Amino acid sequence: MKYSIPQILILIYVVALTLSCQPQKADHKDSGKPVIAFLDAFVDETIAQAKTGFYKALADQGYQESDSSITILYRNAQGDIPTLTQACDYFISEKVDLIATNATLSTITAVQKTNTIPVCMMVSPSPKNANLLDAQGNAPKNLFGVYETLAYIDTSVTLINYFFSNAKHLGVIYNQAEPQSVSALEHIQAACKLLNLKVSVVSVSNSSETQLAIQSLISRGIDCFFAMPDNSIFASFEVIAAACKVKKIPVFTSEAGLVKRGALCAYGADMYAWGYQAGEQAVQYLKSDRKTIPAPMLVNKRIRVFNKKVAEDFKIEASLAQFIML
Repeated sequence: MKYSIPQILILIYVVALTLSCQPQKADHKDSGKPVIAFLDAFVDETIAQAKTGFYKALADQGYQESDSSITILYRNAQGDIPTLTQACDYFISEKVDLIATNATLSTITAVQKTNTIPVCMMVSPSPKNANLLDAQGNAPKNLFGVYETLAYIDTSVTLINYFFSNAKHLGVIYNQAEPQSVSALEHIQAACKLLNLKVSVVSVSNSSETQLAIQSLISRGIDCFFAMPDNSIFASFEVIAAACKVKKIPVFTSEAGLVKRGALCAYGADMYAWGYQAGEQAVQYLKSDRKTIPAPMLVNKRIRVFNKKVAEDFKIEASLAQFIML
């Protein structure tokens, strides 16, 4: 069959258009430089500090994209589980050297999807608290990075009594689907029992339910609120803080990053330092033979912080010398 010149030109155009629509494979596999995947579970100002710290640790050790010494593939699931799963599948298909996971859901998803690619966690609980131990009590062999236990929450809760000695009724929101949240609630309730604080609890399944949850707690007469380490809390904290502010209810937390966003005070891990520490572990792996996975580490920097503006709103008179002002 013979084609006219116009037909040939049209055919060439169609073929070119078709090829241009095909997904292009990245050339990083053949570059010889390390390829790190970074997986954020959702968009959040608090956990973003960990990402910044992680990238800085890499850069301080000579790994940065600006000089082509490393390739970083970044994905943010924006709180959507299918998207989180797809991102993991993509990283695995790209045969990355390492998957860095920011926040609990990212860590759990990554180790469930691969047992060969190293997973470096941050802003995550211990493997035990994340229900990642096998029947013999062992953590996934490819999991390392930096985790937090919940022992510090007891100290965080005592800050309620330090600032508001007359407080009687604490409100808490948690996601019962998150192992870390369930464990955190147990710690909070135990600490409140020692402080003679009544605890009212409302469970949510996602961040869209926190508006109704906080209104429910306010209607029960709470005189303070505790923001626990929960992804639903992180994703909707401004909603909670705004509702409490209207009713002049102080918000306490164990997460230092939430103080900047409107909580009164916290005793907890420094998010930036947490990410930096995880980045140092990632560098340790990259500079090794890449066959030996470092042991997971406990976060090494906790801080006491307070929000100056919120403290002024509540006319706080207690000593703040031991706190860092945000």
